[in-house]
Amino acid sequence: MRKRRTEPRRQERGPRVNEKIRIPEVLLIDEEGKKIGIVPTAEALTMASERGLDLVEVAPHLRPPIAKIVDYGKFKYEQKKQARGKKRKILEMKEVRLSVNIDEHDLATKYKKIIQFLGKGHQVKLAVFFRGRQMAHKELGNQLLRGLVEKLANSATLEQGLTPQGRMTFVVLAPKKIKS
Repeated sequence: MRKRRTEPRRQERGPRVNEKIRIPEVLLIDEEGKKIGIVPTAEALTMASERGLDLVEVAPHLRPPIAKIVDYGKFKYEQKKQARGKKRKILEMKEVRLSVNIDEHDLATKYKKIIQFLGKGHQVKLAVFFRGRQMAHKELGNQLLRGLVEKLANSATLEQGLTPQGRMTFVVLAPKKIKS
């Protein structure tokens, strides 16, 4: 008696190419991007081989699936390039912590750091923490944040205004988009 396979079958990596496409009909798109229409897979394979290219299934979840006549190596390269571009655009949110009784020199140093973060395209969260009796004078922290936001008006836009949260108040800034 044979054992039944309990784990799922290993999925193929990447799209199906040429003879691996086993569905009877595909919606065909040629190398210039023109939609040819629903064509039997065998006919689509012969069209691709006549042109010296590959038949690649780009949307297998649709019925009939969409297949393109392309150079498979070039297709893979373009996909890799697109994936790399998407990864780069993910930027972090940087947090700069401040105190109500921060000295002018320390504030200037923090200001320079905020400008650096904004220059790299990161969002910046400015947070003022209140300790002990400072809780009674939250307006001092709000004044500090407003002053910083006004100073940064040329290089940043306000994403989220003054937001009190427990023992801190914060604002979120985003870099200004440069008009091309």
